Amino acid sequence: MDIKEIQNLIKFVSKSGVEEVKIEREDFKITIKTNKNTPQQIVVEELPNKINIPSQGVVPVSQEITQEKNSNNEASKTDDTNHVIIKSPIIGTFYRKPSPDKPSFVEVGQNIVEGDVLCVIEAMKLFNEIESEVSGKIIKILVDDQNPVEFDQPLFIIDPS
Repeated sequence: MDIKEIQNLIKFVSKSGVEEVKIEREDFKITIKTNKNTPQQIVVEELPNKINIPSQGVVPVSQEITQEKNSNNEASKTDDTNHVIIKSPIIGTFYRKPSPDKPSFVEVGQNIVEGDVLCVIEAMKLFNEIESEVSGKIIKILVDDQNPVEFDQPLFIIDPS
């Protein structure tokens, strides 16, 4: 199971209202716990190889995740088809600056080129630079500095013209 599948599973579990989901496979075990009063808790454990675990207790959720992905893609389209939305590729904390004493990577109205760093997202003490996929002008910054972001959450609106 790769990180995107885990992120989609977390998103699905949080929306479903289920309090706990456990999945055990040959090489890993994942437990996702949610509660209305406490934040999500996620535990991933590596298991020794060659363990036979019956698949009866595993709930097939891939179909619902695929359907959810498709509906999210349709909802993320803007009314103005000329604008491009840059989304978060990971869960983490959004930072507009490389450090507190430095200027922001980009500002509204600024022209950018493909590959320019737009922001960093900190996940598990790693700072991941998010680069522009297109050249254009920053129309809107959708997230405030130092706020948490979710996987696939819109961050920037760019006019590529």
